[in-house]
Amino acid sequence: MTEKPKYHDKRADMWRKHFEMGEIYEEFLSACDPAHLAKWRNMMASLPALTDGQSQRLRGYHRTLRVLIYNGAWCGDCVRQVPMMMQIADAAGRLENGGPAVSVRIIDRDVSPELQDELRILGALRVPVVVFFSEDFHEVGRFGDRLLTTYRRKAERETGAACDTGLIAPGIEELAAEQNEWVDVVERMLLMLRLAPPLRARYGD
Repeated sequence: MTEKPKYHDKRADMWRKHFEMGEIYEEFLSACDPAHLAKWRNMMASLPALTDGQSQRLRGYHRTLRVLIYNGAWCGDCVRQVPMMMQIADAAGRLENGGPAVSVRIIDRDVSPELQDELRILGALRVPVVVFFSEDFHEVGRFGDRLLTTYRRKAERETGAACDTGLIAPGIEELAAEQNEWVDVVERMLLMLRLAPPLRARYGD
């Protein structure tokens, strides 16, 4: 029997296939239903700028972080979170070879039954789910559904004394809190790649 390598991910080919099936952000937007497109454009324009400190936390790792976002153009949580991820990817900058430090692809929830089964949360087909990979398509981590800030707000609405309609867009402070949660997540993934023994051996750092 062939011995498995010390570092491997048996799903790497599956992850690579779905990453390659995904679209870059502008491709996704160009194919987006016009009924949804305005929401996506407006959200990107409404996001607070990252602070210098947040941007600094995303740079200088000398690794490629691949990101696959399992998405629905109709989903309000996706409308907020995917532009945040694109903002973060842009802030991470580029590597010495000219490639992006954080490379993002977006894939629609209904494209792949295989991916649907892999990414169910609480048994359901929830979006967004963001999966992070090394350059070898070894999974680094995944983060799905809503952020803690959003769940706290949802719990206040749905389990508190007063339940609102949920139709009011989050304010700038809430957007900034969600944005910082995503910065935390991406920083963690970048640090994991930077410190991973096989990558340190590969790059001699």
